[in-house]
Amino acid sequence: MKVTVEMLIKKVKLEVVYAEPEHLQKEITTADISRPGLEMTGYFTYYSPERIQLLGMKEWSYMMAMTPHNRYSVLKAMFKEETPALIVARNLEIPEEMIRAAKKKGTPILKSRMGTSQLSGEISWYLNACLAERISVHGVLMDIYGMGVLIQGDSGIGKSETGLELVKRGHRLVADDRVDVYAKDEETLWGEPAEILRHLLEIRGVGIIDVMSLYGASAVRDSSQVQLAVYLENYEPDKVFDRLGNQGETLELAGVKIPFVRIPVKTGRNVSVVIEAAAMNYRAKNMGYDATKTFEERLTKLINQNGGHA
Repeated sequence: MKVTVEMLIKKVKLEVVYAEPEHLQKEITTADISRPGLEMTGYFTYYSPERIQLLGMKEWSYMMAMTPHNRYSVLKAMFKEETPALIVARNLEIPEEMIRAAKKKGTPILKSRMGTSQLSGEISWYLNACLAERISVHGVLMDIYGMGVLIQGDSGIGKSETGLELVKRGHRLVADDRVDVYAKDEETLWGEPAEILRHLLEIRGVGIIDVMSLYGASAVRDSSQVQLAVYLENYEPDKVFDRLGNQGETLELAGVKIPFVRIPVKTGRNVSVVIEAAAMNYRAKNMGYDATKTFEERLTKLINQNGGHA
């Protein structure tokens, strides 16, 4: 995904101190942020000009203690053509030498009222999400009780129809058919729709429907964490399915493992209700309650009471 300085300004609500219109279209290519402390002393051996440059109180105080001539020299060396922008936190004063150097190299100067740590966190969160490598998986991503559930399954088994039924039950559609997933960190998987398919569902026999237009804005989400994967497969008498929920299968996507359950589908079975139950059961396990473990404990107690015979 391409991220420009203008997109960052809108997302983080930054104030533009200096920038020509073409400067706002500069592309940000890395989520890494530089706090140019050593650079203020004139040390540029390991300088990374392609990063967002962020000035907090420490860097600003050191800079303001310089003579105007030295300040201009350091800032001119800091600004390169590939530098996306320099951002000053805490609404600190922008010296005239900074604007002069920025004009010479075409580098936007931005400002924020936020503290440096908070601002750095918000910028990193946004850039990491936008610039993370994405992989596309086939399925339907739903927000069920605030939890992201990826529904996959055999072709024609009714994934989109199940998604529509879940929307009617008050849950939210994130993506249908193609889900773009990426690792937000080592343990967090995130999913979003392809832009061309946003808010759309394809129902065989009906065609494409716009869920937001038909059911309202509360029926859709633009993105969601993916916390559980469900695979729908046709029921066959000779197939063995997990009945106790103790197999603990996982699915790995983008290097992140998430819990994975298989649900058999046959005529008359309300799949949407079963998926709701799977989502709630997963949440209960995360909160420390495991129904399978409770059943096993009760069974063990019963066996012991009956002298070793259930």
